[in-house]
Amino acid sequence: MTETGGIVYLVGAGPGDAAYLTMRSRQLLAEAEAIVYDALIDESLLQLAPAGCQRIHVGKRGGEPSWQQGDIDRLLVAQCQQGKRVVRLKSGDPFIFGRCTEEIQALKAARCAYEVIPGISSALAGPLLAGIPLTDPVMSHSFTVVTGHDCDRLDWETLAQTPTLVILMGTRQLDEILRQLLQHGKSAQTPIAIIRACGTPRQVVWTGTFADIRDRTRGESLSPAVMVIGEVVKLRDYLLPDSPSRRPLSPDSADSVSMSNYSSHAVNSSFNSASGLTGKTVLVTRSAGQSSTFTEMLTDAGAKVIEMPALEIRPPSSWESLDDAIARISEFDWLILTSANAVDYFCDRLLAKGKDTRILAGVKIAVVGKKTAATLQQRSLTADYIPPDFVADSLVEQFPEDVSGQKILFPRVETGGREVLVAEFTAQGAIVEEVAAYESGCPDAIAPEAWKALQQRIDIVTFASSKTVRNFCQLLDGKSQSGDQPWQSLLNNVRIASIGPQTSKTCYELLGRVDVEADEYTLDGLLEALLSTNG
Repeated sequence: MTETGGIVYLVGAGPGDAAYLTMRSRQLLAEAEAIVYDALIDESLLQLAPAGCQRIHVGKRGGEPSWQQGDIDRLLVAQCQQGKRVVRLKSGDPFIFGRCTEEIQALKAARCAYEVIPGISSALAGPLLAGIPLTDPVMSHSFTVVTGHDCDRLDWETLAQTPTLVILMGTRQLDEILRQLLQHGKSAQTPIAIIRACGTPRQVVWTGTFADIRDRTRGESLSPAVMVIGEVVKLRDYLLPDSPSRRPLSPDSADSVSMSNYSSHAVNSSFNSASGLTGKTVLVTRSAGQSSTFTEMLTDAGAKVIEMPALEIRPPSSWESLDDAIARISEFDWLILTSANAVDYFCDRLLAKGKDTRILAGVKIAVVGKKTAATLQQRSLTADYIPPDFVADSLVEQFPEDVSGQKILFPRVETGGREVLVAEFTAQGAIVEEVAAYESGCPDAIAPEAWKALQQRIDIVTFASSKTVRNFCQLLDGKSQSGDQPWQSLLNNVRIASIGPQTSKTCYELLGRVDVEADEYTLDGLLEALLSTNG
């Protein structure tokens, strides 16, 4: 490390999903004090870092304002010289079109310690996850990987003779790529596959030939994508697994639908547990940067999932009240944690103050919900009480002991939380101390993919909290322009699914209805309700 103790880890994030991270990468994210990440990084990976970790987006996307490489280099050096453990998170593998050379040179020049951690390149993972082998004893003895970012620098005569060609960052240049390869001897019937967002729940695959691929993808947003060109593309039909649960979506397959073809499919077809959610498009309103567990559950059930971040979780405006409570933790009889966010922010703040969970030895802990209890267990802590109905109201109703005169610490969201729990405990004689552990707010804008899907076709929209309902409406209010058709009409043929009574109450207030409500107020319960509800 440097004299200040800082070090920069240049980490390969793989193709997207956290399931494809290396164990070393996951460990470094869990210990990071700062993450400097690119545009293609899936937000779920950022959630693996501690709550207090600084997250700095330096993504570069064509046609959009971008960081200059020199600025990124200086940022890494500055963060390292502050003594931080810095993760420079790069999509795929750092040494494959990752521009690591410049960053390493800058770190070496500043005498900063660094380490490079490999990742799975999308050039390899994309074709594999789409069922396309890059080599085959008959069809392809070798393959070549290039970037399509600058077509003028490529040797098209040589590339046209390559059995299998993999092109990254080339969808904007698709017309020029096809023209060059045809001009240098490729047939118009050459097979081609375009794999968008490989290794994520949003993965979609288009297959065709040079002659028809433009028609097959007309009107679609193709970036980010991996292109595979060669006879091996034909093997996809034979090598994909029979079960659709983990298969990538393909617009020309029977088990999914291209957005350009949405209008040809009935909106109000019914669900049934036998067919799962195959053919259904589900909009998931979730917290930005949070785990995509529910997306994975829906995908496993056959659904096509569009994620719409409708909530941002961040540190409170001040740590003062929480820090003071932590310093006096031995005064409290109970610690109440009503969400996984409360667990993470509280425990991370303990560590930030130089303490650990051993100081909770004399404090009993009550949590609300299975997810909160599971998050607590990940911190090597076990809840003393979990209400059976998984809601805060029943925490008070069925509390295991008389709280009169007892001191209760309640780390919670800074603004917008429900007051029932505090009021009822106080009415029973408890001394409740509320402290801000985290804050939640509405993102600045709706995700472009979510807006496009809402305009074309969504079968179901899911809500797991009242705040996501409110922010969903706020985001759509901001998107609608004067004179446009009211956004509420976009939901006319969409089923609204709620995780429980409180969320449903907000749905009725703002959206006018709820079509599906979970019997058990968990994500598992919400999925079960969707599977068992007929149209």
